[in-house]
Amino acid sequence: MRMTCPDSLEPRAARMNRPLIAGARARLARAMLADCRLCAHDCGVNRLAGESGRCRAGAETRFFSAQIEVGDELELLPTFAIALSGCDLRCDFCITGSSSWNPRAGARFDVADVAAGARLAIEEGALTIQLLGGEPTIHLPAALALVAQLPVTAKLVWKTNAHGSWQSRQLLDGMFDVWVADFKFGNDDCALRLARVERYIETVQQNLLSTRSELIVRHLLMPGHIDCCWRPVAEWLAAQLPRVKVSLRAGFWPAWRSARHPELRRTVPADQQERAVCIARDLNLNLIQ
Repeated sequence: MRMTCPDSLEPRAARMNRPLIAGARARLARAMLADCRLCAHDCGVNRLAGESGRCRAGAETRFFSAQIEVGDELELLPTFAIALSGCDLRCDFCITGSSSWNPRAGARFDVADVAAGARLAIEEGALTIQLLGGEPTIHLPAALALVAQLPVTAKLVWKTNAHGSWQSRQLLDGMFDVWVADFKFGNDDCALRLARVERYIETVQQNLLSTRSELIVRHLLMPGHIDCCWRPVAEWLAAQLPRVKVSLRAGFWPAWRSARHPELRRTVPADQQERAVCIARDLNLNLIQ
């Protein structure tokens, strides 16, 4: 059964009432696990009954990291980053593949304990609280339950692969101040070969265009994928989201199962990095660090 998601709210109203709204949406998201369509795979499995779809996640949420980090976009730092276990994509180059692919990795996600850690991090100087993975969308009930226990003054960041469903978009509307959304591939062939995901471009573009929170689009440069992936991503952003903040990441490392793909067995050469920056500048993209 498909669940009916709540109507969108104005950003200010959602912010002021965020804990109450998040709590109600967490309960709705939990019920949706009986016919899970939180991501664009649209599996429809009953996770409450122990069935698992392509992300292999059940009803329980686990996390493999919750700590202050300083390696993300500068305007978000320092951030208290909470990494949830499991993902709906299968990127062979994933730097945290053993945990990101495994929804049973790490410790049980106790909402009260994690919320207490997040509040302490804010008191000690963290600028933002960031939910990531893996992919947090597949654990939307737990993510929203956490939001319900955080102060409305906290700046919340949703770090996502942008492969969520329209149902997830509605449940997330107004809950996070900033979305950091990956746009990994510039075509469906590379997405299928490297991450085993179909209809990637359509899904990501739809999610980016529908996001009402502040948006940062992140692209990880991969060796040999400047023209097939970065250039079309850059051209689309220039045409459709011309002033959006773009985080062009050059720190690719041949991790996890990258060796399956000959071009991914090395870091990104300096000349490719320079060409990628030139493409961004020629298109007048709003690059941030």
